[in-house]
Amino acid sequence: MSTRALRRLRGKQRGQEALDLGDLTLGDSPEKQVDEEEEEEQQLDVANVSPPANKKDSSRKSKKNKAQKSLGNIYELICDVDNEAEDPHLDEEAAKTDRNTTSGLEKDDNIDVDKPDQKLQEASAKSSGNQVKKKKKKKKTKASPEEGLRTVPDDNIDLLLENLEQPNGLSLQSENCGGSDRRSVLHVEHRNLNPETELKKYFGARAVLGDQRPRHRNRQFQSSNWMTAPKDSWPRHSRPGLSMTLLQSQDGIQYFTFEHSRDYQQLQFKFLDAVESMDPNNIVALLQLNPYHIDSLLQLSDVFRIQENQEMARDLIERALYSLECAFHPLFSLTSGTSRLDYLRPENRAFYLALYKHMIFLEKRGCPRTALEYCKLILSLDPDSDPLCMLLIIDFLMLRTREYQALLQLYQDWEVKYEHRNLSQLPNFAFSTALSHFHLSKQEDMDPEESDKQRQKADLMLQNALIMFPGVLMPLLDLCSVQPDAAVTSHSFFGPKSQIGQSLALAELTALYVGRTYNVWREAGVMLWLEQSVREVLRRVDAKDPLVEDYQNKRKQRYQSAPRNIHRHVLLCEIKEAISSLPLEVTNQPVMSFDPLPPLDSVISYAQPERQPVGASNESTLSLFFRSLLPNFNLQVSLHLG
Repeated sequence: MSTRALRRLRGKQRGQEALDLGDLTLGDSPEKQVDEEEEEEQQLDVANVSPPANKKDSSRKSKKNKAQKSLGNIYELICDVDNEAEDPHLDEEAAKTDRNTTSGLEKDDNIDVDKPDQKLQEASAKSSGNQVKKKKKKKKTKASPEEGLRTVPDDNIDLLLENLEQPNGLSLQSENCGGSDRRSVLHVEHRNLNPETELKKYFGARAVLGDQRPRHRNRQFQSSNWMTAPKDSWPRHSRPGLSMTLLQSQDGIQYFTFEHSRDYQQLQFKFLDAVESMDPNNIVALLQLNPYHIDSLLQLSDVFRIQENQEMARDLIERALYSLECAFHPLFSLTSGTSRLDYLRPENRAFYLALYKHMIFLEKRGCPRTALEYCKLILSLDPDSDPLCMLLIIDFLMLRTREYQALLQLYQDWEVKYEHRNLSQLPNFAFSTALSHFHLSKQEDMDPEESDKQRQKADLMLQNALIMFPGVLMPLLDLCSVQPDAAVTSHSFFGPKSQIGQSLALAELTALYVGRTYNVWREAGVMLWLEQSVREVLRRVDAKDPLVEDYQNKRKQRYQSAPRNIHRHVLLCEIKEAISSLPLEVTNQPVMSFDPLPPLDSVISYAQPERQPVGASNESTLSLFFRSLLPNFNLQVSLHLG
């Protein structure tokens, strides 16, 4: 007996059952499929023997039943129920159709006996046609309930990834959570962490991938790792004793930390001994036994980079990132902007440094968009203290990627909402924001009136930046291979006096900005705009504009000394002009590339055991000789035993 007949025997009508969302599944249950097959067979028999007058009603009813079976969208089901409620004649027509079909079966029994062959042929032909149509309809209308909640085009990868990151369309971060104001700046997209995504936009997928096809044994890693994928040339990964722990969760922010097992701690002590030996071969020997030790990978990467083996240096950094990502906590998120790692803990610093070095390699490789994503990721790990001072490079990457509006939004948010940031006191933001307004004024799709406003803002901001930081102009023109006008070189405001008179901290910031971003000023239109602004600044200086004296007093009061994170950033960026301006207290102390300028208030979880001093002054030559042969030799103990 069909489900329709059972429903009528119970006194129920169509469209009056309570909607149960839990009953909506991707596929039909076995019992429902059996009932549907019985109903289809009954409909086929009815179609074969019913009179022509009832063909329209039966076809209308079968189409309606098929549409109801193939529903996967909740809202589609509700719409059908509403339509049925609005049309009360549907139930009456269905009842009439059932009565007609039953009477037709009784009348046509004799006809089937007289002409069995003809009826069997017609029934087989109609049934085969109906089955083909039903398969086509099922393919078209089959959809999951999640697709009903939010339909996304197949070709829109951004929305698909957004749905994966935000299930059921909910935001990853509530509006009341701490740091929600910074979501627009710190938000990271998974697809932009892969440099192949950017290279495909430039050169096409065929040029980037070629004939490469993902191998079966690597598919499981590619689906779970966002930053790097394992390579066939890498050693087999095994847990090296590195893990991540959730310390606390407060105001929607999760605080994590990496942890070293006891075996990993012993391995760390061996690494420190290898570094003290000043022999890279000891680090190589350590990596042969432990191929995924993070600090060894970072240190050896710098050795290859100094030897100008960029490919091997980048490969070691990617291997370190892969090992770190395998140790992530299940709740640690790269994209939410709410996961924090304290740089005061030595175990967390390797992740910061690996991300930074990987970002630099990506920028040199010609992937500024991917490098910007990693820059935002590093900034999101500790936006309050910013241990690697990513605010000194994020503006450059945004200019490289032509995200001028995003740069202005970042400056507006962090300068107005977070006054302690003082972005206007950094030379890079003073000049980069003016350059962003200039590029926005040149866009063709912008309204002429709005374009004029952007140009006026650009002119005013560049003039103020030149008045505040006059020491930027001459080094910038020198690196751009531009010979300045005699009126500029002979003027005291931009002359050698401006270079000599600035403090070491300000000289460090200006040298860093000029050495990093001089390429974005080389365009002919930008250089012409700079020339016009310089002339206007000289006019304002000669006219004794009060702003000139005000900015001069601010330069003397500020920039007395740079914080430790700026020195750390300069050491990592390796810009010669900036490194030469570092103070003596930084250059005179030993700097380890695996941990440059560690914080003075570090949180130490374990320390290397103290070792006995080797080669003390009170030991004889004979004692030193035996100690060189036997490191554990002790003359006092030997004499006592003798």
